[in-house]
Amino acid sequence: MDYTRYYTPVLVQIAAYAGFALGGNWVFIGIASLPLLGLIDSVLPNDMRPREMKRGLMADLPVWLATILAVGLYFMAAFWVRSSEAITPWQYAGAILSLAWMSVVPLVPASHELYHQRGKLRRFIGTYSQVCYLDCTREIAHVTGHHLDVATEHDGDTARRGVSLYGFTGKAVIQSTRDAWRMESDSLEKQGYGRWSIQHRIWKALLAQLVMQSLVFLIGGWTAVAVVLAGMVGARFWVESFNYFQHYGLTRVPGGAIARRHVWNHLKPLSRVMGFEITNHADHHTDSFAAFHELRPDRQWIPMPSVFVCFFSALIPPLWHNAVIKPALKRWDNELATPEERELARAQNRAAGWPDWFDEKPAGAWAAS
Repeated sequence: MDYTRYYTPVLVQIAAYAGFALGGNWVFIGIASLPLLGLIDSVLPNDMRPREMKRGLMADLPVWLATILAVGLYFMAAFWVRSSEAITPWQYAGAILSLAWMSVVPLVPASHELYHQRGKLRRFIGTYSQVCYLDCTREIAHVTGHHLDVATEHDGDTARRGVSLYGFTGKAVIQSTRDAWRMESDSLEKQGYGRWSIQHRIWKALLAQLVMQSLVFLIGGWTAVAVVLAGMVGARFWVESFNYFQHYGLTRVPGGAIARRHVWNHLKPLSRVMGFEITNHADHHTDSFAAFHELRPDRQWIPMPSVFVCFFSALIPPLWHNAVIKPALKRWDNELATPEERELARAQNRAAGWPDWFDEKPAGAWAAS
């Protein structure tokens, strides 16, 4: 059962393919999976069970399939454009939304799993499958930036307290892109190359995008290119929005040890499965080479809702702040944070105009987390 459950995202992708094959309003199948999965996940109990799986093809196959199918869906959309007649604006909207959502889940966690692992082919596919959300340099800032700076003021993926999803997402897109390009330029300069020499990975990323769009054009013409690019742009912003739920408001002293408590975990069954355990990632930040099925749920966690519930609630900032994240952060500050982290949290609360809830005596659980 542990091996087969990770074919759930693959089945969702196949349903999206079927939607494009059927045409008409069926193209909404992909995006329709979002509220459906969210509804089911929200009523299921938390899944705290470690997976009993071994490394190898059986474990990796759904990850590879989810990655390849996500890229292929864009070509499927191009065929849909070519073979359909009288496509309505409503149907174009459904196609774009379905492409964007399928590029977020399951592609982001699947590509993330590949580029974090050892092996040239894995890392190549994981890197360039990100062409689907216009970010083939993403793992530079993610691996050498986010993983070192998580939960600090230097981390663009960690939203400060009081920031809404809308205020976070656009800035995160800009910062992650700028950080990746700067880090790559710095690395090239240390090797004796020019900061924007042909060795820079931005040129490879642009080439990958050119190849992708050329193939789409050959299949479905300029209309298909427009649909595909719209889906990719939507996916690019949507991708950043999910970092918002994974790290919101958490604090850590820069340079201090990274512990399991420095991330939020969403341990509902579909959150774990659809995200290839990316929502169960406490161990991922202490060992980034651990395979997705090797991550163990953190039993000292502050419980969080389904990641789908977090997304929908964040669309209404007062609901997200008051019903979801403030209660969680109050517990985190008083049960898991170190004294130094509490001071950082207090400063953020003050800046956000939030209550000072630090009168409670710390439980001291942080020492073992």
